Amino acid sequence: MCGIVGITSNKSVTSMIINSLRKLEYRGYDSSGIATLYNGSINEVKCEGRVDTLEKNLNKTKLSGNVGIGHVRWATHGIPSTLNAHPHSSENVSVVHNGIIENSTILKKILVKKGHVFKSQTDTEVITHLITEYLKKNDLKNSIIKILQDLKGSFALGIIFKDQPDVIVGARRGSPLAVGYGPKENYLGSDSYALKSMTNKVSYLNDGEFCIIKKDNIDFFDEKGKKVNKKILELSSNENNYDKGEYKHFMAKEIDEQPITIKNCINEYIDKINNDINIFNFPWKSDDISSIVLIGCGTAYHSCLMAKYWFEQLTSLDVSVDIASEFRYRKNRFKKDALYVFVSQSGETADTYGALDLCNKNNMKTCSVVNVVESSIARDSKFVLPIHCGPEIGVASTKAFIGQMLVLYLLCIKIAKSRKDISKDIFSEKIKSLKSLSGLIKESLKTENEIQSICNSFIEAKGSMFLGRGYSFPIALEGALKLKELAYVHAEGYPAGEMKHGPLALIEDGMPVVVLAPRDKYYKKTISNMQEVIARGAKVLLITNKSKDEVYSENIWQTIEVENTSEDLFPFLVTVPLQKLAYYSALKKGYDIDKPRNLAKSVTVE
Repeated sequence: MCGIVGITSNKSVTSMIINSLRKLEYRGYDSSGIATLYNGSINEVKCEGRVDTLEKNLNKTKLSGNVGIGHVRWATHGIPSTLNAHPHSSENVSVVHNGIIENSTILKKILVKKGHVFKSQTDTEVITHLITEYLKKNDLKNSIIKILQDLKGSFALGIIFKDQPDVIVGARRGSPLAVGYGPKENYLGSDSYALKSMTNKVSYLNDGEFCIIKKDNIDFFDEKGKKVNKKILELSSNENNYDKGEYKHFMAKEIDEQPITIKNCINEYIDKINNDINIFNFPWKSDDISSIVLIGCGTAYHSCLMAKYWFEQLTSLDVSVDIASEFRYRKNRFKKDALYVFVSQSGETADTYGALDLCNKNNMKTCSVVNVVESSIARDSKFVLPIHCGPEIGVASTKAFIGQMLVLYLLCIKIAKSRKDISKDIFSEKIKSLKSLSGLIKESLKTENEIQSICNSFIEAKGSMFLGRGYSFPIALEGALKLKELAYVHAEGYPAGEMKHGPLALIEDGMPVVVLAPRDKYYKKTISNMQEVIARGAKVLLITNKSKDEVYSENIWQTIEVENTSEDLFPFLVTVPLQKLAYYSALKKGYDIDKPRNLAKSVTVE
């Protein structure tokens, strides 16, 4: 999970690389580095830590050059350190890499026997020495072909060469890589977001391809060295200047943007005149689909769990949910009448892409729900449903999670109507409810003061539980994940009715427990489960919806009420206070909220 940028130009590239690396820091931030070609030699500056530290070091050295590569790292092989930071350079070659070389240990032994001396603990340095070795007897193109044959695993590579004064080589297997086009300069990037400040014209490498980039020319090749033609795509330019504004953190901004992003998404999909959902060009008849498989990782997996409840409730389809990293390694019995739906914020999640690739190889019906329409998952799916949330920079997903749930819900009720699983009147009621969702989420944001006053109990406890039934259970999982990601507090999401089957043993005096209990058909049962944990000394935070009826329980520590809405849409409203709880808990502990330790935004390795 690392960020790569490369630029070849007729002017100095250092400042442009730094600006691009800032945009890529969501991909990795434990170390960073730059290498440029200047006066016939490769010069590099690397450091442990963020791009700010790298820039300070660059100001001391005044690194120049018209060709350069840069990198932000999320460590896989070797601890975060200056030695392990990318680029990894020899006298003749410098390499940046995203991915994992699975046979690096074997290759290293071969290279050491040939006299190569390694300085780092990384798998990437093997690539540097391999290219150096091949260049002794081969030209550049054939050296790249040979090294791609040698490497096992996943990678996106950016490479510069001492004897090639304006060349950058890019290569891809598994990890994404984009190429950008500019006037008298061209670019390489691990995603288009890093390139948008410089160009809106890009091409994408497919698996096994490589490219040779010069400032006035770009050639693409397949793994055997045969030239391939690439489409040049034009990116939307309205997201170039996304910044924090007056907010202290991107996450705070992204939580508060949710009413707007919900409204934007609804405007994209709902035809208000005809009271219908616009999902154009859906390539299959709903009657040809008898089951649906929802696949994702982390927060996206939780949105899939949420959608499972909706599809089961509103359609007659068989529904299953899979964690992407498990799906691709099980013995799957593919069914021609199944729709496989892949959910990913970045559209580059390696495990999810691997599951998609497996389905495509078996000629399945594949649909993706993504935030980045230029991403690998979007490009390789047979149908794409964008969530229209705009860029999400905070590592812990907030508005993208809400967007994923919304698009999955829209797909659900559209299929339900097409299959006549729900009546036209019920469909119309659900559309009407959706139109009010943005305003209801805006009201949920007003729970902020209540949340701030109770955070200390969560950050001082050694653990906490999040409980829910039915539609509330996936949100309990997501609430626990957010607290873990941001405040580094152990938290567990659990079905409320399962507490008595083991986890009740964890409850002790003063332990904070969040209970999600909308006033639905599960309400009285959930309140009974809540009383069980109160009786064992837990401090219960009850989150429910407003009602004239009293809560059927005593000794509740705190209660937060969100607005009333349909049972289907309650999960959207209750998500917001849980996001705020995680945010303010981390803030009180003084943690880096947008860049939590050990995590990266776009998980492009297995």
